[in-house]
Amino acid sequence: MPPIIELEGLGVTLGGRRILEGLNCSLSGRAIGLLGPNGAGKSTLINTLLGFYPVAAGTARVLGHNIRTEIKQIRALAGYMPESECFIAQMTAVRFVRLMTELSGLPSEAALERAHEALFYVGLGEARYRLLGTYSLGMKQLAKLAQAIAHGPRLLILDEPTNGLDPPARQRMIRLIREMRDSRDLHILLCSHLLRDVEETCEEVLILKDGHQVHYANLEEERRANRRFLELETLGGNGAFAEAVERLDCECAITGSVFSAPPGNHTDRSPRRFKLVLGQDFALQDLYRLAEEHGVQIRRLNYRRDSLEDIFLKAMENSNGRP
Repeated sequence: MPPIIELEGLGVTLGGRRILEGLNCSLSGRAIGLLGPNGAGKSTLINTLLGFYPVAAGTARVLGHNIRTEIKQIRALAGYMPESECFIAQMTAVRFVRLMTELSGLPSEAALERAHEALFYVGLGEARYRLLGTYSLGMKQLAKLAQAIAHGPRLLILDEPTNGLDPPARQRMIRLIREMRDSRDLHILLCSHLLRDVEETCEEVLILKDGHQVHYANLEEERRANRRFLELETLGGNGAFAEAVERLDCECAITGSVFSAPPGNHTDRSPRRFKLVLGQDFALQDLYRLAEEHGVQIRRLNYRRDSLEDIFLKAMENSNGRP
C-alpha cells in the first residue's frame, strides 16, 4: 500500500522556538494514531500537514502531494475535525455543514445533499435544523465530524474526537470511527492523548514527545511479538519456588512486599507477588503442580500481554535521556 503520510526530516519553528524537529516516518495504515503527552507537537504536526504552519526544515507528503508546493490539492482530499469548536452558533447544523462542504469545493446543490447525508450518518438527522448553539457537547462533536466527512475526503484527520464525551457518547464516536475505517475508501489520522481510543481504532502509531519522534509502532506486529505475562499473588513461596518456576520456560521476579521467614522456618505463609514473563512452551498446569509441591497457595492469577500503555510508557522512559 502506498504511503498516506511521509515525513522527511520535517521541522517547524514558531515564535523563534523549534516545535517539531527531524520527523522521519512513512505511514500507510487504514487508521493511524498520533500519540504524545500535552505539548508533544501533535496538533502542530496536523496544522503543518494542512498548510496552516510554515515548514522550517525538510518536508512531508500527504497522499503523494508535497506540503510545500501542493497544499490546495491536500486540502481538497482531506477532512479535518479540529479539537476546538469551529461553529457559527446562530447557524443550523445543515447550513453550517453545507457551507463547509462548499468551501471544500462542491457546488451548492451537491453540498446541501451531502450535508443532509453526513448529518444523518453521524446520528444528527433529526436535529439538523436546530441552531448549533443549542447543541450539547456530544452533538457538537458529531457535527464537527459531519462537516469533516461531507465532501468525501480520502484522509480524515481527527483531533481529540472523544474529548469531553461521556462514556456512551465516546462509544458512539469510536463505533463511527471503526465503521468508517472498515467500510469506506478512507484513511484516518487520529490525534489523541487517550491511549484507549488509539488502541481500539488504529493499526499504526507514531509517538511524539517534545516535538521529537520517539517511537513508531505497527500495532498488529507489536501484538504478535509482545510478550505474555502472568501476575501472581500467593501465600508462601520463597526463592526456591521462584527458581523452580523459572525452569518452566519463563522468567520470574518477586515484585511485591516480601516478609522473610525466621531462620529454620520452612512453612512461611507471607503474601508475595510474582511477575512471570512467559516463554512459548509454558504450561499453566505445571505452575499449579509446582505450587502444590512447594506448599504455595495461589490467591490471584492475572494473564495479560503488553498493551499500548506499556509501549507508550516505554517510549517515554527511553526518550528521557534524549538530548
